Amino acid sequence: MKTGNRIAELREQRGLTQEELAGSLGITRASLSHYEKNRRKPDFETLTKIADIFEVSIDYLIGRTSQPDMIMDEEVRDFVDHLELSDQKLLERFNLTIDGRTLTEEEAKRFIAFVRMERSMSDS
Repeated sequence: MKTGNRIAELREQRGLTQEELAGSLGITRASLSHYEKNRRKPDFETLTKIADIFEVSIDYLIGRTSQPDMIMDEEVRDFVDHLELSDQKLLERFNLTIDGRTLTEEEAKRFIAFVRMERSMSDS
C-alpha cells in the first residue's frame, strides 16, 4: 500500500476531514489531497506529524511494515536519540549506508564533519 493510501485510510478511520487533518499538520488541504492521491510525497517533518497524530510508525506510513503500532519502547528511543556517530566503536558496530552502500570510515568522518560545519554556520 502506498503512503497516500495509508494516510487517507487512517484519516477516514478517525472520521477526520481533509481540512481537519491538514489544519492539524499545518499544511493546506490541497497538499494533503496530493499526498493522499500519491501525486506528492510528504517531507519527513510532515510524515513525523502524521505518525504522531495517528500513533503509528513512519515505517507503517511508507509501507515498510503492515504493523501500524511498531513503535520503539522508551529505552530504545532514548538510546537512539543519544547516539553519537563520531564514536569509533559505534562506527565499527553499525553499517551506516547511503543508497544501499555502506559508508567507509572516511566517508562517515566527512559526513560528521559536514554536519558539524553546517551547525556551526547556523549557530553564528
